[in-house]
Amino acid sequence: MNSILTLLAPIIGDVLKRIIPDADKRGEVEREVRLSLLEHADNIEKVRGEIVLAEANSTNWLTSTWRPLLMMVVVTILACNYLLFPIIRIFYPEMIVLELPAELWNLLTIGVGGYIVGRSGEKMIDTFSTRGGNK
Repeated sequence: MNSILTLLAPIIGDVLKRIIPDADKRGEVEREVRLSLLEHADNIEKVRGEIVLAEANSTNWLTSTWRPLLMMVVVTILACNYLLFPIIRIFYPEMIVLELPAELWNLLTIGVGGYIVGRSGEKMIDTFSTRGGNK
């Protein structure tokens, strides 16, 4: 949710500056908007989870596996750049080094984080359903 607030904060601020000239009133409205976004964060996260679950349960192989495949590709790139290529450079020092863009790191962080949260959620649901909701 913080990423959404971070993304929307400058936009909200710019729009409110154009619409509401009074700084005090503008600050009050901006606080209300942020509070409303925070109050609805659970709905946003729920929808995200439903999307991932629908993709994972899809009968189409590409729809159900594109996230894991993408993460495997990113991990392969990282393994080559930081494990394999340094060893090869010992014997071939003229080998070109490929710099990784920051977006790739962001993608990996989001992907691994989403995978961990998704797996944790699946395990909690399985545990809850086998216990029948009772401890």
